[in-house]
Parts: sequence; structure tokens; C-alpha cells
Amino acid sequence: MQQSLGKALPPHKQWISGNDQATLDNRQMALTRYTLRQLEAFVAVAEQHSFSGAAQSLGLSAQAVSQLVAELETVLDFRLFDRTTRRVSLSSAGQDFLGPAETVLRHVQAVDRAASDVRNRAAGIVRVGAPLVLAGTAVPAAIRAYQALRPRVVVRVKDLPVDQLVDAVQVGDVDLAVGPDRPTGEGVRCDVMFDSRWVLWCASAHPLARRRRLRWADLRGHALVAAGRDHERSVSQMHVNAPEGERIEPVDVVDNISTALGIAAQGLAATLAPAYVGVIAKPLGLEMRRVIEPEIVRKVCLYQPTARKLSPAAEGFAQHLAQWLRNWPKQGAR
Repeated sequence: MQQSLGKALPPHKQWISGNDQATLDNRQMALTRYTLRQLEAFVAVAEQHSFSGAAQSLGLSAQAVSQLVAELETVLDFRLFDRTTRRVSLSSAGQDFLGPAETVLRHVQAVDRAASDVRNRAAGIVRVGAPLVLAGTAVPAAIRAYQALRPRVVVRVKDLPVDQLVDAVQVGDVDLAVGPDRPTGEGVRCDVMFDSRWVLWCASAHPLARRRRLRWADLRGHALVAAGRDHERSVSQMHVNAPEGERIEPVDVVDNISTALGIAAQGLAATLAPAYVGVIAKPLGLEMRRVIEPEIVRKVCLYQPTARKLSPAAEGFAQHLAQWLRNWPKQGAR
């Protein structure tokens, strides 16, 4: 039989047969035949053995509770209670129906609590991107503090190269990102959390460790290792206009700052990095020396999307993380 072309079916019914559609409609009607309020009234009367007691617990009149139960009995087509002048007790059918009704209400209450948690930023999953040092120090410390406030918020840390932070936020791979200042487009917002000097890290026996402060010219002739292309570019840009013989160039570039610091700790080279890496550099016995004329300051930023709205859980953690980063202890963050 050909379908009439006079009126197109709604999209959700186009591929459903007549029998299947009738079954679906019946199921939908069954789910809406009685209300949660009717179930609440029924369970309350069963617990209180009284319409007046149930009315008091629900904040309704006894007449309203009686009407709700009567409506439910009409829909169910069986009697829920045996009523006497002194007492209300469950009928045999009511006893069988009580368990499923209580289960429905428990699930509804669980759904309501979950919605409240989400609404109040108390539950959810948050993904945070950060480069190695921050991903292993500041961000986990902020998460630990947040767990005491919001134990059902799960924060996942994704360590990312500095070059990938902004893109990860923009495409939605992470909800938030923390890291050194990078150019952003229209889809990402950047808020500066703190400043950190660009300094030299070297072993205590290194010749440059004998001086409290260094000029860039003092670094010439000393082996320097850079961590990642971001650091290599930063060093090059600092003296892009310097004469050829005065430019500072790293002798090697490694992927991770931990590798550069490890090389420096063995006295094989020195490395340039923000002062906040001291949280992992100092335990290796490395010395920090300021490099001046000019002194370069690196800004650490919090990146958030502007093209999409964060979940309530992510919004709550973003606020906490921003406050945490601004107050990060001096020995770790400056």
C-alpha cells in the first residue's frame, strides 16, 4: 500500500510501522497516566497509615491527599487502601504496588539531586590542559583543594605542549588550559594569572652560578639547552635585533623541561626557563640566576572558550583555579 503524499509524517515517525507506532503511543500514555504527586501521596499515606498524617508531611490538605489517591486508584483500576473510621491500611494490591512506587520516587529523587549538583557546580567532569610543570604541580594542588569543596567534581589533567594549549581549548579537547602567554583568536579568552621572570638554571658548580645576576652577554660561550620549540623561539626573539655575534642560541633542544633541567643538574649545560619551574628545579640542586638588560617576564594565563558555554562544573573550577594560581606559593610560582 502506498503512503499518501498529501501529508508528510513527522521525522520521528517516518520509519515506524503502524503497529509499532501504536505500541509506542500506548507506552507513552502508560507513563503519563499517573503523576509523581499521586505516587508521593500514596506512599505518604502508606507510611503514615493516615490521610491527615500524610497531608501534614506533604504540606497539603487531607482532602487534597484523598483526591490524589482516588485519582491514582482510578487510573490503576484497583483499590490501594482498606479504609476504616480509625485506620487506613494497604490493600493486598496496594502492598504489591508500594515497592515499585517507592523505587520510582527514589530514582526521581536521585535525578533531582543530580540536577541540583550540576546546577550548583557540585558534580561533573572538567578537563584541564597544561604544560608539564604546571600539569604536575600547580593544577593537581588546585584540584586537591577543590575536592574538599566539591568532592563529586572530577577534574582530568591533560599535559600538553605550550603550542597546543589554545587550540585544545578552541576545539573543545579541554575545557580550560593553563600555561604561558600565547596568541589567541576570537574563540578563546586569556586571563593573566601571574608573572614569572625568565631566568637561568644551572648547577651550583657551573661558572655562571658564581654571579648573582647575569647579563645576556654573559651567556655567550656557555652551552645552553632549550626545552621545546616554544622556549627556543622565546630565546631567539629576545635578541632578534642583536648583532650576529651577540645572539644567544641553544646548542640543543629537548622536548620536555624536565629533560633540560636534568641535563643542567649534571653540569652539561645551563637552561633558560621561567622562574616558576623552580618547583622541580630546586630539588635537583639547580641554582636560579636572574638575567637582566633586559629582564624578560613570562606571563602565565588561564585560557577559557568564548564560543561555547562551560558546564557549571567547569565554571566553578575555573573560578577556583584562577584564585589558586594567583595565590600559588612564591617558592613554586614566582
